[in-house]
Amino acid sequence: MSVVLSSEEFNAKVLNGTGKVLIDFFATWCGPCRMIAPFIEEIAEEKAGEVEVYKIDIDQSPDIARQFGIRGVPTLMVFEDGKPVSQMVGAQPKAQILQMLG
Repeated sequence: MSVVLSSEEFNAKVLNGTGKVLIDFFATWCGPCRMIAPFIEEIAEEKAGEVEVYKIDIDQSPDIARQFGIRGVPTLMVFEDGKPVSQMVGAQPKAQILQMLG
């Protein structure tokens, strides 16, 4: 299951963390965000132990959204060892999200 992170948790678990992390930048009012939410949950379960999956609510953590230039939601970003390595904007099929993870 994916977890919504606060700004402090994001710094600790993503920027200062190790390994691969998928971040779903979303908003509660965003229809496409709700559309891909089941995919994100399935990926979190299927990739448990390989990839950490977290969510950032851009309305609750606008500082993180600004830091990474998030202008539209949903935006998915993959981090490896605290550094962003890929980004995808808009609702995407599960297969494409998995492909982004490698």
